[in-house]
Amino acid sequence: MLDKRRATEPIEFIQNLRLVGDFTGQPFILQPWQQEVIWNLYGTVDDNNRRQYRYLYLEIPKKNGKTPLAAALGLYHLVCDGPGGEIYCAAAERKQAGQTYSYMKSMIEQDEYLSSFLRVVDSQKEIHNPVTGTFVRVISAEAYSKHGMAPSVVIIDELHAHQKRDLWDYLTFGSGSARKEPLWIVITTAGDDPDKKTIGWEIHDKARKIKDGEQIDPTWYVKIYGAPEDADIYDEKVWYDANPSLGVAIEIEEVRREALAARNSESVEKLFRWLRLNQWVQLKRLGWLPLTLWDKTIGKWNPADMLGKYCYVGIDLSTNNAMTAADPLFPPQDGIKDWRYMINAWVPDENMKERVSRDHVPYDKWAKNKHLNVTPGKVIDFAIIKNRIELLEREYRVKYYCGDPWHLEVLRQLLPREIGDKFVVISQTMAGMSPGMHELERLYMAGEISHPDNPVDRWSFGNVVIATDGNENKKPMKNKSIDRIDPTVALINAMAGAIQLEPKTNVYEERGMTSLL
Repeated sequence: MLDKRRATEPIEFIQNLRLVGDFTGQPFILQPWQQEVIWNLYGTVDDNNRRQYRYLYLEIPKKNGKTPLAAALGLYHLVCDGPGGEIYCAAAERKQAGQTYSYMKSMIEQDEYLSSFLRVVDSQKEIHNPVTGTFVRVISAEAYSKHGMAPSVVIIDELHAHQKRDLWDYLTFGSGSARKEPLWIVITTAGDDPDKKTIGWEIHDKARKIKDGEQIDPTWYVKIYGAPEDADIYDEKVWYDANPSLGVAIEIEEVRREALAARNSESVEKLFRWLRLNQWVQLKRLGWLPLTLWDKTIGKWNPADMLGKYCYVGIDLSTNNAMTAADPLFPPQDGIKDWRYMINAWVPDENMKERVSRDHVPYDKWAKNKHLNVTPGKVIDFAIIKNRIELLEREYRVKYYCGDPWHLEVLRQLLPREIGDKFVVISQTMAGMSPGMHELERLYMAGEISHPDNPVDRWSFGNVVIATDGNENKKPMKNKSIDRIDPTVALINAMAGAIQLEPKTNVYEERGMTSLL
């Protein structure tokens, strides 16, 4: 049911306020999308004439006005709710949580009536309504009390930035049971979570399923603005669909400048996708290439199709509880128009269950589904890797094995001489790895490489953190990467070797002679 009085009250309250930030002093005229959110959130009631929705999930790109809207709603509850309300502004960091509070404070200072009776305690980041006893308080995931809280309204800003779920669980599980109409206002942009294991991704996924009708929860009101992963990110219609405040709070010329910069830089493109189009894309400052490229290059071929084809095998070895990988990489050849690769990865089984629990990485599930090989003991047994290499020799026409010097000589000594003679050392420096990485970037961007749908490969690809120098040389950094990257390092080694050793195709063989007459 719709209660128009309840829908219009917060709208009228907010439109008597003044804006903040770049628009300080201007009347808070709600944009159509903001009015729609408030109208549905507050006007939809149940049979007892209470608000149906207990959760607002608003996911939207930056600069569209989500935080000022949340601050205005918090102020509405501070002034208009009944006695004894507790309103909490929560975020991963106290500084972020304090932004909503700062906006509320600025709105109060610009309003003679509100500033006449509301008491702002800046040292504690609290605002009190002495008439009703309701207060606003800033809390964060860094430090919060687990005692004595009975929230009536919770505003959670940038949920995607929460690395742990503790604060979310505490603020949502049973915390509103003492209230007739508790409300959780969740505002966030898309996040950077390649393995989809943070609370931000979990709630995003739940909200998306509710929005799409895959999951039923009548207490959630969901609004998600963003560009689909397969959208043309340079289509201005896509920009307007993802940014409902474009043309009002955001100037179109600014977005055009951002898009031009994105065309010329992979790292800026990822920022553009994340901040402007609200896509869950891993960032250059953390990673190498966006996972969307990996997803788009999943091949429709079967690994059995590659039997008898020639390849370069990239190797990345370990002897401790880390991962070892050996990836065959197939250049274009008879019957194959693109580059293709597969991964073979191993982990020792000792402490694997502990790492599954601690790191939330499903090694056990991957092993069960044959995406990952598990070896007995604490360390990788090189004899197992030797056996796999001998199998690769029977399955494919391996030209070279390309790897870092680490333990490569030990492995060579376990193998017949004719195989060991194929070993090529790839220096694990920028000079050694950058050519392979640049070529892989080109192939991924052009869609000229493909691979099976292996979750271990996807996970490794998304974990990669790189170092670069002033000449745009780069290398993967294991010590700074999010988690294991060994299968991707093996792929880079294979490509580095292929660049050095693969015969170059004569351009005239590709297109024939061209007459100038």
